[in-house]
Amino acid sequence: MKSMKQWRSPPPQFRFWQDLALQLLVAYLVFMLPFLMAAVSADRLARERLQADVQAADLSLARAIAQETNITLGTILQAVQTLGKQPAVRDAVQPGMAEAFANFYLARPEASLIYRLDSQGEMRYHYPEGPGSTVGVNFAFRPYFQRARRSELPFLSLGRISPTTQEPVATAVMPLRNHDAFLGLVGVNIRLESLSWTLARIAEGHRLEEGFQVLIVDNGGQIIAHSEPGHLLQSFYLQMPHLVEAVLARQEGSLVYTGPDGVERLYSYVPIPSAGWGVVVSRTTASAFATTQAFHQGVVLGIAAFALLGALFWLTLTYLLLRPLEALARYSRQIGQSLPEKAASFAMVTGLAMRNDQIGHLARTLQRLEQDIRQRLSELHTLLETSAAVVSSLDLPTVLERILAEVERLLGIEKCAILVWDEKEGHFVARASRGLSPSYAARLVVSPDHPGSPTMRAMRTGHPVYITDTERDPSFVHLLPRARAEGYRALVVMPLKTQHAPPAALVAYYPEPHEFTEQELSILSSFANHAAMAIENAALYARSDMRLREQTHRLEALIQSLNEGLILEDLEGRVLYANRRITLVSELAHEDLLGTPVAQVVTRITRRATEPEKAQACLLSLLETHQEGACELSLRLGGHIEHYRVQVFQVTDLQGHFIGRGLIWQDVTADREVDRMKSSLISTVSHELRTPLASIKGYATSLLADDVQWDPETQREFLQHISEETDRLSQLINDLLDLSRIEGGALKVDRKPTDLLALVRRASHLVPDLKPERLIVEAPDDLLPVPVDARRIEVALRNLLENAVKYSLHPEDPITVSIQRQEDRVIVRVIDQGPGIPAEHAPHIFDSFYRAEPRANGSRSGVGLGLAIARGFIEAHGGRIWLEPRAQGTCIAFSLPLEVNDHGPTQ
Repeated sequence: MKSMKQWRSPPPQFRFWQDLALQLLVAYLVFMLPFLMAAVSADRLARERLQADVQAADLSLARAIAQETNITLGTILQAVQTLGKQPAVRDAVQPGMAEAFANFYLARPEASLIYRLDSQGEMRYHYPEGPGSTVGVNFAFRPYFQRARRSELPFLSLGRISPTTQEPVATAVMPLRNHDAFLGLVGVNIRLESLSWTLARIAEGHRLEEGFQVLIVDNGGQIIAHSEPGHLLQSFYLQMPHLVEAVLARQEGSLVYTGPDGVERLYSYVPIPSAGWGVVVSRTTASAFATTQAFHQGVVLGIAAFALLGALFWLTLTYLLLRPLEALARYSRQIGQSLPEKAASFAMVTGLAMRNDQIGHLARTLQRLEQDIRQRLSELHTLLETSAAVVSSLDLPTVLERILAEVERLLGIEKCAILVWDEKEGHFVARASRGLSPSYAARLVVSPDHPGSPTMRAMRTGHPVYITDTERDPSFVHLLPRARAEGYRALVVMPLKTQHAPPAALVAYYPEPHEFTEQELSILSSFANHAAMAIENAALYARSDMRLREQTHRLEALIQSLNEGLILEDLEGRVLYANRRITLVSELAHEDLLGTPVAQVVTRITRRATEPEKAQACLLSLLETHQEGACELSLRLGGHIEHYRVQVFQVTDLQGHFIGRGLIWQDVTADREVDRMKSSLISTVSHELRTPLASIKGYATSLLADDVQWDPETQREFLQHISEETDRLSQLINDLLDLSRIEGGALKVDRKPTDLLALVRRASHLVPDLKPERLIVEAPDDLLPVPVDARRIEVALRNLLENAVKYSLHPEDPITVSIQRQEDRVIVRVIDQGPGIPAEHAPHIFDSFYRAEPRANGSRSGVGLGLAIARGFIEAHGGRIWLEPRAQGTCIAFSLPLEVNDHGPTQ
């Protein structure tokens, strides 16, 4: 089971979608949280609503008290104002004042003292008159007296203790004036206790534990009325400055405040406009918000009860479902594995299997599944071992022998064979066998048309075919003698399914009747698949090996055919590979090159260099320093000099590791020849440009000389030379431009029907030194016009005629132009009687700037553009130009098509 431990992978970490407990917890919270949030929101809204209702009720009560007090005080002020208008009071007539004050006293029970102060603040009279009379006492220091001097309307004073009656009072003051003269005042002391009676009656309607209080503050912040009279004339401003400031500013509202005693109270306040006083209603928040608190406590208890029930439900669900499922999941992950902690899981699953519910059924199913998996893993372990032994070789005979050996070990049998399709013979033959007699194995041939053959039935169906008893199976009657002779009573045939190997079948023989179980056939079928893969791999390996050899030979031929030389050296600097070019250059056989130090090979080759020491030093320097680079050298080979460029490069594997070096010997002889030709071209073009320019300059200078007088005939001759040299210069420039267009692919031809005979005549007139009597034109009488660009073909003809004139041996030698028609083309030949073109120059005469030296008549050679331009113009027409061999002279021919698809310009 060691291989099974290696196969075991670590248990996966459950993510959210794989953890049922986590999913249920999230679902529970998804359902719980909205309820809890709704309960909290409802509690908050209810508390706010109830608190608002309580505050509104207290404000309504304060407004009612303020309204009633405002009416009472307004009545008192109006009565005092009426009293002050009486003449006796105004004039301070004592008998009249006594009667008026007595009547007022009887009518207003809240009045404790009525008095008259003169303009100096001296008490003139008061009622009742005694005891403790203050008549004659000056009260000008009183604030209300000072205010009366500035006022004309009645008003209320601050609360105080009356010096006459020794009780808390507030005075209703009426200033007395005679026009603008201040006469004094009449005042009525109002008992503050009378204002508190109403407040006390209101407070009696509430329980004592509510801490309900009603009070009135004057504009000085003193308590002038209270539901508890013991608080009269105490400063409320010191307790609640912000509240007093707000109510005296004629604002109303509510606030919660914690007093020095630590009791939190709700205060509601409303102003009394007529007196500038304010009414304050207060109670403890514990009583004011008792209903709110009760509702909040109920909500909290409900939430707690709901959460507790949910927790109990979750614990029950965890105990009865989630933990068992987790244990079963952990047990299922451990199936087929040998772990120390599996014993605890097994014990827990065993306990769960005793339950009669779905969990118990699942636990029992897992236990049965583990038993089946253990048995299956044991079979697979054996199968893997046998399969590993089968595929350990790629040699087909060895593979077949190992398959049979493992079948013997796997099934415990002694006789088996592998039948393989023989394409040449057209039937299955035994390619390998074990335990069978040699004679039976040699006769074991199965034809495709064999009636009732188990092998053919298995191959046709693709499924195993087995016979439990050959003596009783009617389909095996015709093979029964062979079975008796070989001594077997049962057999099974497994088809080996291959694609790239010949069809094959595995046959196992049993000496006694045998009942094949489904499990046994499954194991045998699995092994057959592995055996088929082994045969397939062996066949593919053989085929791949053959293809690899073919590709190696092909690559070898390709490298050997390269014109460049190639040397590959190993890490020790010895030749690992060299192609045919290296053997030619080094004059060593291929066998002698292999294993030879590269430095020796390089030394041997550089001995044939034009500069041996320099070439050898350059190459050996690159080899010794292990650098990439290149050297150029010239070698004397076969009687001529060849130029080589040797490139040294590093060879690496797929991972970039250095495994050797290579040397490429590139033949650059042609490049050097091109360089030589370019140098010659520059020299020639320079000469061709300089010669006409020098001639033009000379003749122009002579004509412009002041000290010489030239006759008209000489001047004309000079000008004629200047014109000719200018034409030559212009022609050279035109040739260069035409060649540039041809090589750049920018040449355009404008085809029009043209008379070739007339075109030849015009071209001949443009060739110097070509007299009409030298030109012979041969053409049929029925020659039709040819669609060509007349200007381009004229230039081509002129260049060919100029070449013919230059290469003629004698100025009188004829030049022939032959025109013939061949099918859809016309062939034009220009023939001269010159020395001809040497064979070594023939392949290059149509190349740009190529010149064959020397000229027969000693004329100037030109720059080598005439034939190149002629070839470009002719090929642009879809024609061809070539050199025809002749015994004497030169014949250059070209062809032009007679029909084209488009007569317009082409490129």
